[in-house]
Amino acid sequence: MEWMILPLKRYFQISGRARRREYWLFWVFTIIVGIVAGILDTLFGFGSVSSFNSGAFYAASWRTDGPLNTIAGLALLIPSATVAIRRLHDSERSGWWLLLIVIPFLGWIILFIFMVMDGTRGPNRYGPDPKDPSGGADAHEIFG
Repeated sequence: MEWMILPLKRYFQISGRARRREYWLFWVFTIIVGIVAGILDTLFGFGSVSSFNSGAFYAASWRTDGPLNTIAGLALLIPSATVAIRRLHDSERSGWWLLLIVIPFLGWIILFIFMVMDGTRGPNRYGPDPKDPSGGADAHEIFG
């Protein structure tokens, strides 16, 4: 659970590095928050569930653009960006690489590959290795 909320503790922190675990568990956390907010919006009457049935094909879509989902999305926008930038820093890349997100499909695939790759071993220009417990402030904050 600590890894899921660590980016919330570092809300505006762009400097430093983020491990894969920190990035991906926060990603899971944002999905869970979105689902819970969507369910609450639907229960309060702000969302809708619609279905489409054409013989052999049945689909259900759940759409919510209620206030709770909007507030949750806006609240998690900045920590999502900062943890992504720190994740790029872990692989010795500038945070400007995050702008690849505006390129449909190809940019998303490249960013996905960057986020899945292991970070550089040892310290780099963005800070100490977060996997090394004796490596620096980030490691002491997490492990100690």
